[in-house]
Amino acid sequence: MKQLNYDTDLCVVGGGLAGLCTAIAAARHGIKVVLMQDRAVLGGNASEEIRMWVCGAHGKDNRETGIIEEIQLENFYQNKGLKFPLWDSVLYEKAKAEENLTLLLNTSCLDATCDGDRIVSVKGWQSNAETFHTVTAKYFADCSGDSILAGLTHAEYMYGREAKSEYNETIPPDVADKKTMGMSCLFQIRETDHKVEFTPPQWAYKYEKAEDLPFKDDKWNNNFWWIEVGGEWDCIHDTDRCRDELLKICYGVWDHMKNYGDHGVDNWELEWIGFLPGKRESRRYKGKAVVTQNDVEAGGIFPDTVAYAGWSMDDHFPAGFYHKDSYPTIFHPAPSPWGLPLRCMISANIENLVFAGRNISVTHAALSSSRVMATCSVLGQAIGTAVAMAVKDAVAVENIDVEKLQQTLLADDCFIPNLERKVSPLSLNAKCSDEILCNGKERGEDNVWIGDKAEYVMDKPTEIKAIRLVFDSDLNRKYHNMPCCYPLVETSYKLPETLIKEYKILAFDNEGNLLDSLHIKNNHQRFVVHKVDWKAKRIVFEPIATNGCSEFRLFSFEIM
Repeated sequence: MKQLNYDTDLCVVGGGLAGLCTAIAAARHGIKVVLMQDRAVLGGNASEEIRMWVCGAHGKDNRETGIIEEIQLENFYQNKGLKFPLWDSVLYEKAKAEENLTLLLNTSCLDATCDGDRIVSVKGWQSNAETFHTVTAKYFADCSGDSILAGLTHAEYMYGREAKSEYNETIPPDVADKKTMGMSCLFQIRETDHKVEFTPPQWAYKYEKAEDLPFKDDKWNNNFWWIEVGGEWDCIHDTDRCRDELLKICYGVWDHMKNYGDHGVDNWELEWIGFLPGKRESRRYKGKAVVTQNDVEAGGIFPDTVAYAGWSMDDHFPAGFYHKDSYPTIFHPAPSPWGLPLRCMISANIENLVFAGRNISVTHAALSSSRVMATCSVLGQAIGTAVAMAVKDAVAVENIDVEKLQQTLLADDCFIPNLERKVSPLSLNAKCSDEILCNGKERGEDNVWIGDKAEYVMDKPTEIKAIRLVFDSDLNRKYHNMPCCYPLVETSYKLPETLIKEYKILAFDNEGNLLDSLHIKNNHQRFVVHKVDWKAKRIVFEPIATNGCSEFRLFSFEIM
């Protein structure tokens, strides 16, 4: 056996989208990070192993931006064939691109050492390399979903459904229990140009009649989320038991659709079925604040709001597939967006433990809105940035300058409800051809610039170190990061037509002579910062081509 040791600023345990965004954000803000992931791929529920699409806040202009939007746009650019292994490759590339980030894949966290109320180190086992990895760090971020460090330390956590009376909520049961939302094994189908027969394995369940299914949702263009079990079992230790049951159900449902009645799938074939269940709920940490149903319904107004949610309170019945009395979930209304505070990501009793994802400090009712992956991603970017600030400023993470954190996140293209980004002094002191480009508001039709050329003019030649651009990536597009099934012709999943693909940035001197320029020919991102070293009196942005839109659309053009 081999033993490797690391001494770092932040150890992130769990490489789902929350963990990946945590690690990338911290690394980009200048601290050393080790990311320990127990699977061979990143992405968690979004990975090729599970294949759940990335959902987030409902409503106009509420799509999550920042690192999660960067990843999705990169996938549309690289993965035009919509292959899940290539989606995983995009996630891997984003992690490997960060020089401050050490990636440990196939490494299961199996032990933690504590000194009082601080975690000193964690140990992981990398089975394919027969290597133990011990990571000593200033901070530990548990983004594992199941809160693995709760089981290895004395960190306070919650499990199951609280009683109505505990937090004065209406959604939970009258009496607290250990029931949760369940887990699902998804399957994907592909359309062909000919009839395809299907023979189920002998051990699959048999559903010959429509009434054998919990409700009628056998359309080909859904992801079969309602094939769900485990909420009445132990959603951690019974995972394999759940998988076995889910596989029998999945094959039985597809057998029903193919062989019993007319479901419009004669030409469709079963392409993939997941052997790793996607989880909705298990342990949730107890944080400096516990977010409740009442907080959700009030819009999540906190002084330390650093992220947001906006999915409905989608509370699945614990019986899942076997809940046959009604629809298998209740979509309790929730405002969109509603804010999430920094304090719900900081452990109540372990000084250097933070967390992001579905394991944050929320009640069961609030979790039903905050658990979706785009929300988990912006939580990750927020806590990763917060830890980087804490390390660099040598203060405890709960004592960082919250306003500074909020403005840093806004500058990194992370929307925070009810807050506006402070525009750079250079942009405010210069004359801009259209003030909408420097109003600090970077979403919504009222804040988009449409034109052929934009410029800043200074009173005198001025040092410019960066150009900050926010393009229109169509935050209201109706498709997710990846499809759940594959029709014969698929045209939806692509780079948004509204993105400006080609543009120039020109710098002019006091006499109007061209000093320097940038010519970008294949942009595919919403948020772009160009580092420059110019001393110019005039800076011009000149769009040349889009991805198909007839207008040149831009939210922000800023000099720094």
